Amino acid sequence: MQTRTFQAANMAEAMQLVKAELGPDAMIISSRKERRKGILGFFTKPVFRITATVGTAPQRNLSHYREAAGRDETTRDEFRNSMLEPLARELKELRERVDSLQVKESAARQEVVPPPAPARTGQAAVTSVGDFFQREPANAELRELKKLLLESVQGEGDLHSAASDRVKKEAESLANVSATLHDAGLVEVSIHALLEKVKNSEQQINGETDLKERLKEALESTVRCSGPIRLKKSGTKIVALVGPTGVGKTTTIAKLAALYTVGRKAKIALVTIDTFRVGAVEQLKTYSRIMGVPLEVASTPKELEKALAAHTDKDLVLIDTVGRSPKDKETIEGLRSMLDSSFTIETHLCVAATTRERELRGIVESFKALPISRLLFTKLDESSSFGSIVNLQIENKLPLSYFTRGQRVPEDIEPASGKKVADLILGEE
Repeated sequence: MQTRTFQAANMAEAMQLVKAELGPDAMIISSRKERRKGILGFFTKPVFRITATVGTAPQRNLSHYREAAGRDETTRDEFRNSMLEPLARELKELRERVDSLQVKESAARQEVVPPPAPARTGQAAVTSVGDFFQREPANAELRELKKLLLESVQGEGDLHSAASDRVKKEAESLANVSATLHDAGLVEVSIHALLEKVKNSEQQINGETDLKERLKEALESTVRCSGPIRLKKSGTKIVALVGPTGVGKTTTIAKLAALYTVGRKAKIALVTIDTFRVGAVEQLKTYSRIMGVPLEVASTPKELEKALAAHTDKDLVLIDTVGRSPKDKETIEGLRSMLDSSFTIETHLCVAATTRERELRGIVESFKALPISRLLFTKLDESSSFGSIVNLQIENKLPLSYFTRGQRVPEDIEPASGKKVADLILGEE
């Protein structure tokens, strides 16, 4: 007894390999269709595996194997070949049940009634499987079995062909959307997380438009956003913006201050500890004077404590910090000491959407020395790819607080939201 397993691109090809290797007398033990690993299995082609056995090992005759020129096997052909064996088994079982019931019915007639007269037209007994299909059985169970057999032979192919077409279209839609997400800058882990959420939905996907709508819902539910700064019912909310140089922290501070003084009618105070950058204090002084809010300058932890203590009557205190290089661990540690206050400070890490993702990861990792609780993305107007927003949020679990674009105060800032992220990723912004 010789047993071998064969693998080919389609079932017909695999069967040809079996015949070439084991001969026409080979018996199929099992057959299955598999897909290699990939992003949800959408970017790899399926393979067919057949395990076959033969009583004696025939001589190898590979000349029998030839690929059919100019014809690729269709999805229906592949399905029919892969389902041929189990369907044959099912038909065989049904026919055996038919024969068994016919025997029982015949025995019951012999016990209860005398031998019947020659049958008239339309009343002949069912005596064989062939006769069973030609005539209408009297027994209700036999009629039901005939119906099942006919449906198996006639309807099964169309049913599975339709299902196969639907699955194929769904896979193509998922592959197209995966490519869109990849082009938007999402990494494989993020794409996998989103599409798994889409696929786990109990509802059937009806085309690519429906898939994109579900993807938007998946993005909205996956990407965490903290929303705008929440003021306390009693007491002062203190927020500090930190981050590398040149990301627009000072302008963002001014935008936030304008939002809460004009829009929320809140009492605001500004504090800057950026005494190193030329013109930083003067820039913030200009904003504070226009908005009519006080500004404090602190260069040491004690001065910061004093400035915060002087504004405990305010609803919101915004702290502007000096930009730090993510590679300069010593200065980041100095910033941590500066913000190590007796007051509770909510710290937002500001990063620019224009920064390369590899550098963004390094920035987040370096600034983890501080008690970062939010991510704030700036310069969306200067970027054409927004996948890093999703990647960073999923990887670091830090909720998104605000998005900024442009220099206008306060128009060019908005609270981050899952809907906004979805629109950016899917190009519907």
